Amino acid sequence: MQKIKKIIRYKFKEKNTIGKEEFKAALRVLKSGKLSGFVAASDNTFFGGKEVKKFESICKQYFKVKHAIAVNSWTSGLIAAVGALNIEPGDEIITTPWTMCATAKSIVHWNCIPVFVDIEKDTFNIDPDKIEKKITKRTKAIIAVDIFGHPCNFDRIKKVADKYKIKIILDSAHAIGSLYKGKKTGTYSDIGGYSFNYHKHINTGEGGVLVTNNDNYALRMRLIRNHGEAIVSGFNVKKINNIVGYNFRLGEIESAIGSEQMKKLDKILLKRQKQANHLISGLKNFEGLTMPKIMKNSTHSFYIIPMVLNLKNIKREKIINKLNQLGVQGLSEGYANLHMLPMFQKKIAYGSKGFPWNLRKEINKKISYKEGICTVAEDLQKKKLISFEVCLFDLKKLDIILILRAFKEVWKYYGLKFN
Repeated sequence: MQKIKKIIRYKFKEKNTIGKEEFKAALRVLKSGKLSGFVAASDNTFFGGKEVKKFESICKQYFKVKHAIAVNSWTSGLIAAVGALNIEPGDEIITTPWTMCATAKSIVHWNCIPVFVDIEKDTFNIDPDKIEKKITKRTKAIIAVDIFGHPCNFDRIKKVADKYKIKIILDSAHAIGSLYKGKKTGTYSDIGGYSFNYHKHINTGEGGVLVTNNDNYALRMRLIRNHGEAIVSGFNVKKINNIVGYNFRLGEIESAIGSEQMKKLDKILLKRQKQANHLISGLKNFEGLTMPKIMKNSTHSFYIIPMVLNLKNIKREKIINKLNQLGVQGLSEGYANLHMLPMFQKKIAYGSKGFPWNLRKEINKKISYKEGICTVAEDLQKKKLISFEVCLFDLKKLDIILILRAFKEVWKYYGLKFN
C-alpha cells in the first residue's frame, strides 16, 4: 500500500464563546462585591441574587417555560429533577445506557434503580419500542436523553409514559436549542434541562438550568438546590419527602456570564449546524460510513457528529489511526455503555449498607446489568461508532476541506469507494 502524507499540519482552533460582553459582566459582579445572593432562609434571598434571577428570566423567555432554575452543574440539576418527583427507595427509573454517567447516578443517588433500555440505530437515543417491556409496578419515571444533540422521539415515549402514568425527565445537556416539532427540546417533558459545562455550545464554566411548567416540581427543585430541609416550615411545604437539600447554587459571576452567553446561543448554534452539515454532506457517500440521520420535525445541534462504520475487513481502530496520522483531530471510538460500568457490574450501589434491607434481596435478584441487555448500544460501542467531537473546535472552512481530503486519502488507501 502507498504511504500517505500528513494533510493537516496545525491544530484546530479551540472553541471559545467568551468575549468582551462576558468580561464586562463578570467585572461588574466583582466590583459589586456580591458574588452570591443565596441564603437558606424563607424569604427572597432563598431564590438567589440579582444575576441568578436575571439569568433565569432570560432562560424562561428563550425556552418559553414557566420556570427556569439555575444550578451549579447539570449533574446537580439531574439529582434535583429526580428528587422532585414523588419517588421512594426501590422505585425504578428507565433510562438509556448511552449518556454521561451522571444521568444514571442521579437515579442511584435517591436509592432508586436504573433500568437500561437499548437505543435506536439511527438517532442513538432510547428506543421507544423497547421501553414498555421494562415497565414494572415499581417504575416511576423515564429519563430520556437527547444524545449528541438530536431530540429523542418524545411523542412515542410520552405515549408509553401516559399509558402507565409515569413521568418524563428530558436530559438535553447535548441539545440546547434543538427543536422537536417547532418547540425547544427539553421544554415539553415534565422536567427538562441543559448543561453549561465548558465544552457545551455555550458555557458558564460549570452550570446548568432546569426547566418546567409545573409549579410543584419547580418549588421542590429549588428546595433541593438550597438546603430545603432548613426552610420547609417557612414556605409551608407539606410533602417533604426527598427534600434533603444541597448547595447546588450557581454564583453571580457564572450567572452574569450565562446571561450574555444566552444572547449568543442562536448564532453559535447556526454556525455549528453549518459546519456539521458541510462535513456530513462531504462524507455521505463514503463506502461503509453512515452519517447521522435527522428525523422529521427535528433539528440537530451537533454536540458530537456520530458516524457509523460498517466495514467487514477493516477495523475501526485502523481507520481512526490513519485519520489521526493525517492530522484529523477530535476523533474517538464508541461512546458509553453505562450498564457495563463497575458500579453496576458489581452492584455496589445495591449492596451497600445504605440501601433498604427489605428491598436488597429482591432487587439483586431481579435487576440485571449483564452484557447483552442493550445489544445495539454494545455493538456500536465495541465496533462501529466513530465520534467527531466538533464541540471542541471553532472550525474554519479550510479545516473542513482538509478533514474531507483526509477521509478521501484513507478510503483510497484501503481501496474503498467514496464520492
